[in-house]
Order: sequence, then structure tokens, then C-alpha cells
Amino acid sequence: MEEAPPSCELVCDNKCNESQNERDGEITGLDVQNGLHEGKKEFVAPAVGMEFESYEDAYNYYNCYAKEVGFRVRVKNSWFKRNSREKYGAVLCCSSQGFKRIKDVNRLRKETRTGCPAMIRMRVVDSKRWRVLEVTLEHNHLLGTKIYKPIKKMGTGIKRKSQSSSDAEVQTVKLYRALVIDAGGNDKSNTSAREVRSFLDHPNQLNLKKGDSQAIYNYLCRMQLTNPNFFYLMDFNDEGHLKNVFWVDARSRAACGYFSDVVYIDNSYLSNKYETPLVAIVGINHHGFTVLLGCGLLAGETVESYAWLFKAWLTCVSGHSPQTIVTDGCKALQTAIAEVFPRSHHCFGLSHIMKKVPEKLGGLRNYDAIRKTLFKAVYETLKVIEFEAAWGFMVQRFGITDHEWLRSLYEDRARWAPVYLKDKFFAGMSAARPSENVSPFFERYVHKQTPLKEFLDKYELALQKKHKEETLADIESRNSSPPLRTRCPFELQLSKVYTREIFKKSQFEVEEMYSCFSTTQLHVDGPIVIFLVKERVLCEGNRREIRDYEVLYNRTAGEVRCICSCFNFYGYLCRHALCVLNFNGVEEIPSKYILSRWKKDYKRMYIPDQGCNTVDGVDRVQWFNQLYRSALQVVEEGVISLDHYNVALQAFEESLNRVHEVEEKQV
Repeated sequence: MEEAPPSCELVCDNKCNESQNERDGEITGLDVQNGLHEGKKEFVAPAVGMEFESYEDAYNYYNCYAKEVGFRVRVKNSWFKRNSREKYGAVLCCSSQGFKRIKDVNRLRKETRTGCPAMIRMRVVDSKRWRVLEVTLEHNHLLGTKIYKPIKKMGTGIKRKSQSSSDAEVQTVKLYRALVIDAGGNDKSNTSAREVRSFLDHPNQLNLKKGDSQAIYNYLCRMQLTNPNFFYLMDFNDEGHLKNVFWVDARSRAACGYFSDVVYIDNSYLSNKYETPLVAIVGINHHGFTVLLGCGLLAGETVESYAWLFKAWLTCVSGHSPQTIVTDGCKALQTAIAEVFPRSHHCFGLSHIMKKVPEKLGGLRNYDAIRKTLFKAVYETLKVIEFEAAWGFMVQRFGITDHEWLRSLYEDRARWAPVYLKDKFFAGMSAARPSENVSPFFERYVHKQTPLKEFLDKYELALQKKHKEETLADIESRNSSPPLRTRCPFELQLSKVYTREIFKKSQFEVEEMYSCFSTTQLHVDGPIVIFLVKERVLCEGNRREIRDYEVLYNRTAGEVRCICSCFNFYGYLCRHALCVLNFNGVEEIPSKYILSRWKKDYKRMYIPDQGCNTVDGVDRVQWFNQLYRSALQVVEEGVISLDHYNVALQAFEESLNRVHEVEEKQV
């Protein structure tokens, strides 16, 4: 909700500042305890962890900083306690934040809003101070010179108000930085501004609230008692404070053996400054659902913290690196992945990049046309030369060659643009089509204000729900036959092997074969033939457009590769490749194109390779892990039906009796 600002004006009279300077001899800036000279009116840029004695102090500080930089401030949101109406949280933003409302579009007033992301979010903490929890410094528009708006004519009341505002501006504003494992542990209010910046760049411990460290300890102890194959590691700094934590429960650990070929590093909670500094390692299971492969709490977004997390996870999965790793493009992540997983393909999530388009480009002239051209270059080009030409046309046509964000995107294009990633396997994690995205694993369970103690409770609920969804999907896939919609033999073949969710996706490709109206030979080189498949594609405005797709077919090897690379992006053949197979009289899709990871009985048939080909005669930990994985497979099968349950339970009882017999013989 919008709120009127406090007594401090958003603009300042230059004369007020001059008279204040003459009267006091100097203008007081930040407090001496923060390491800045009082004689300089220089405000440190906002940073997460700054604390103020009151809301007014925080507002005055951000307002003065804004004038130094060259923008105006407004209050975007405020939160009040229900009974006392006492304010406990607020978001201050750049006045160019947001966009004009639809009903105001036709007004003659000049549009000044550009969707600017610059803001600070703060709230009252246990110390009764106002702490900055989130900061965005970047603006997407030009900044003016220092904003001092002269007021030519003022009445007595207005002049008094301006004077009090000036006094508020130049008063001492105390900044604090909480550098403690628990609130109240080690107050470091004498930390200098330089030390604050150093800590923010290189955080050395988890910023935990009172009771959080005990909650973590209790959780890990409880899980070890109730979850036998639970794995965790803790990282402490030189002072003995908790720095990073990693854990993985038994089911997630078992899932690592099946679904760690493609992983997504979900650091959205950490990068967006959530109360819980969570990083989740996520995979895709045989139903196409996200599955948790490990969790961590990190001190900050540093190479050191990320590298520690990855090494901990690598220990858990016996040193097996993923084939493909998808991230949001964080530079620290990029460096850590290169260090720990040098053989893995590291790519940036396309959906993360495209979500930033309004924020990064919204302030440009011809934004709608730029956005449309960019989307066509990303999603509709099939060859590198086409993408390069489309990108070059865009930046030249709209005069945005020097746009910093676009330039950095272009430099990293080999990590995110679909035309450069066709030889990488993504198992559906690529989001290579418009409207596709990878959602955070704990999306419905964690929000910005969720305390760590509450998250640890919700963690188990989230995993229970995800496991229930997978179990129900297993039962449905095995016990029911999906309805067929065509007479194509490919559809019948796929319905017998794929899980229900994956079959629906591949079934759609079979149906869309009928939108491909022409399959012709372009080039023949011995057994290798290149075909051209024409398809009518539904475009914007419900109009149809004809597009050409080249498909390579090797008659001898039974290989088929389409230029759209659907198989590598999603793990099943596209309509164009199926048309070529059909054209050549092939009635069954070659087995190499029916991936085991999508099959109904994948977990039953596939025994994960965890690097334990030989049994160590003395390593009891290895024995435990192998027995646990084998028992878990029986459990997974035992919940399919009551008959399965009875057989599994009987097998366990018989096995236990036989183990007891061995023990009795040794006595």
C-alpha cells in the first residue's frame, strides 16, 4: 500500500543546505563509528545488514543517498501490526518503479515510470532497530545530477517544514551490521564502513537469529535418529561460528543415484535475500517432476561457499558429476562449478534470463518492439548464423549496441541461447520454449519472511507431499493404460513404456505430426539422407506460419536428428523426426530414442552405480549404504498395492530370520 512519506521532503532546498553549512561550519554525515569523516556529506550505498534506530532514520538516510546519486524516493509498501498499528516493515523504491496504470495511459502527463528495480526492503528486528534485508542498487534509466529542487516562494509554515527536513537530513544516522551467529551474541557496532563492505563481499558466517543454531542442531540430530541414511556436513569459520550447512535425507540420497544426470542449482532464496539462506540441488525424476537431491544453508553468494556445497554433495554421490548443470548465471556459481565439476556442461536457465527482460529493457524506447525482436531471435532461430543475424539486426535497428545487459548476454550466449546448446542433454530442464520455466522446489513453502525454524518444519512437509505425488504417479502409470488419440504405431509403443506424464508430452508430438504436411529429400550421402519437413506453426494472433526443419536420417545406423533438437532438450523425439521415420517405413521408434529414465519400471530395472562394484571386507559404511539402497527399492515397490505390501513385508521378515540364523551359527 502507498504511504505518505515522513516529515522529510523528497526534494531539498539548496539554500537550506548552504545556511546549515554556514551555521555549523560543516555538514554532519554518517557517524564517526562507521569510519567516515563527519565533515563530508557522503553516504555509503545501502547494503544488506545496515541497521537504524528508527524508521525515520532509515528513510532520511535512503532519501539523502538518493539525492547524492540522482533519483527520487517513494514508499512502495508498508506493513503494520494488526492491533497497535505500529509499523514493522517497509519497502522504499525509486520513483520510477512500476508502470503507469492502464486507465492513466491516455493522460497528457509525461510518463516517468520505467519499471526501475532499485529499492531497499527493511523491517524491525529483535534489537528493535530497523534492519535492511534486501537491496537493489541498479536503475534501468538515466540518473540525474544531485537532486536539489529550489523552492522559490515559501510561506512561514512551509519554510519551517523545510528547515526541519534539512535538520533531519544532516543529523547523525547510525548504521550497524549484525555479524553474529545468534542475535545478541557478539554486537559489533564499532565495525567501520570498510569492514561492513568487506563482510558483505565475503560473508564469513551464517546470519542466524536467536535460537536458529539450536534449531539446526535439533533438526540434524532428529533426522539422524529417524532417517538412517541421512547425510549432513557442517562448515565452521576460524572463530568457531557456523558458516555453511549441507544435508540430504535418505529418499533424496537414493534419488541422486537415478536422477543426478541433469541438475538445477536453485539459489533464488539466497540471491533474493530470503530470511532462510537456502540453496537447493534439484533434479528431474521419471515423471518429469522436480526431485530434491540436496539442500544447503550458505553464509553468502561466494565462490568459497558454493564450492564447499558442491564438494559436500559430491561426497554424498560418490564423486559422480552431473552431465549438465543449470543455474541462474551467477558469476560465483560459474566459478565454483568450473572448479568442482570441470567435466559438466554448465548452462544458464533461459527462463531466468527472459524474466529479466522487462526489468532490464523496460525503460528503453520502443521496448515492445525490442522485446518482440529479442524473443524471435531466441526462440525461433534454428541455426547459429540465423541467431547472430537476428541479434545484430536488433541491436543496430534500435540503437542498443552499447546496452550493458544485452552486451553481457551476448558474450555468454553459448551458455543460454538454444541454438548453441543442441548437443547438451537437459531432460526438460532447458525451458527452451516460450512460457516454460523452472519453478523453485520449495515455492509454496518458503517466502521471503519465512524464519529458518519454520522452514525446517516445512521442509519435511514439502518432501512428504512430493514423495506422495511420485508414488501416486507410479501407481497410475503402472496400473492404467492411457487413452490413444491416433492410429500411429508410435503412440501405442510409447504408451506401453513411458510413465503417464512423459507419455502425454510425447503423445502431443505424435499428434502434431499431422501439422507437418511435406517431407522431402534435400541431400543424399550414402546411407545418410537429409530431409526437409515443412510444418504449419501457430503464431501470434492465431495465424499460421510455415517453417522448415532439416532432419538427418542414417538408414544403416537407425539414427535420426532434427535441427530443433527436441530429443536433447526434452528426452523424446519431435514430430519432425517422427515424420521422417514414418516416411521411411519405420514402425517402431529405435530403442536408443526411448530413454530408460522415462520408463514406468525405471527404478525397478536400473541399479544406480554408486562406485561400489566390489564389496570392501571391512567397510561397514559401504555395507550399510548398499543394503539401504536395496531395501529402499523393495519399499518403493511394496507401496503399489496391498498385495505388493504383503509380499514385501514377508520378504523382510524372512530375510531378518535368515540373518539371525547366521548370527546363531557364529555363536
